[in-house]
Amino acid sequence: MKAVLCKKLGPPEDLVVEEIPSLEPRAGQVVISVKAAGVNFPDTLIIQGKYQFKPEPPFSPGGEAAGIVKSVGEGVTSVKPGDRVIAAATWGGFAQEMVADADRLVPMPDGMDFVPASAFILTYGTSYHALKDRAHLQPGETMLVLGASGGVGLAALQIGKAMGARVIAAASSDAKLELCKRNGADEVINYGTEDLRSRIKQLTGGKGVDVVYDPVGGPYSEPALRDMAWNGRFLVVGFAAGDIPKIPLNLALLKGCSIVGVFWGAFTRNEAERNRRNNEELMQMYLAGKVKPHIHATYPLERAAEALNEVLYKRVTGKVVLVTD
Repeated sequence: MKAVLCKKLGPPEDLVVEEIPSLEPRAGQVVISVKAAGVNFPDTLIIQGKYQFKPEPPFSPGGEAAGIVKSVGEGVTSVKPGDRVIAAATWGGFAQEMVADADRLVPMPDGMDFVPASAFILTYGTSYHALKDRAHLQPGETMLVLGASGGVGLAALQIGKAMGARVIAAASSDAKLELCKRNGADEVINYGTEDLRSRIKQLTGGKGVDVVYDPVGGPYSEPALRDMAWNGRFLVVGFAAGDIPKIPLNLALLKGCSIVGVFWGAFTRNEAERNRRNNEELMQMYLAGKVKPHIHATYPLERAAEALNEVLYKRVTGKVVLVTD
């Protein structure tokens, strides 16, 4: 079978595509015939050795994929060969076959195709966990999404609207903000040309925002935190800007707000039943048309490096997907 391989840590250009032996599942595992695999920012980090998890080369990157169960290992009864599933893992998805733990599979509903399915679980799972479990977002609250045109940003925007919030989308260009408007944003801020703090004050009448969803980090985190409402919740989701900001903790005291970490991967392992319920609720949102991944582009496995660079250099709105056929 064909696989994208990271044989040495480095940039996407160092990846190779090779034929390797077909995979075999161990106890509790399944092998999936991958039809599509989502490309995410952590994939650009793991191949450089900059992610929380550091597999030894050679390995295939790719943390989420959609496909058909090919074979099951000993003790697996929850799925069978032929089932359509979404797999969440830390790596392994950029290949024609992928091994995944059976208890981390999500059944694909009949009304979902492989490409949107492969772009769904990581971004929407992260955003739903953040807004439901960590922020306890309430109808009528105001929420600011930084990096709102990216994969997790658009997911947070759509889910926030589905949960009844007023959503302010912030991004770096007018073109990106137009996409945010088409996905339901109530207000927008171009933080490439506008002052973030003054616009937040203007849009909230000086009250500030109840929830900040921050997958960006860098220079935008502290200004957003300074304009939190009383009892606000600042969600630390990621650091796509590259820099981890150093926040003056007195801001949390003065604002009476909370700085809340969001680590969806650890949540799926530590609270598996809650994660399963979240996934069921997300699938119902999808089938009801309340949420839908925006697919920027699809690429064959042979162009995995190009797809990763598009994500790495922030040239993507929504999600990029690799397809195996």
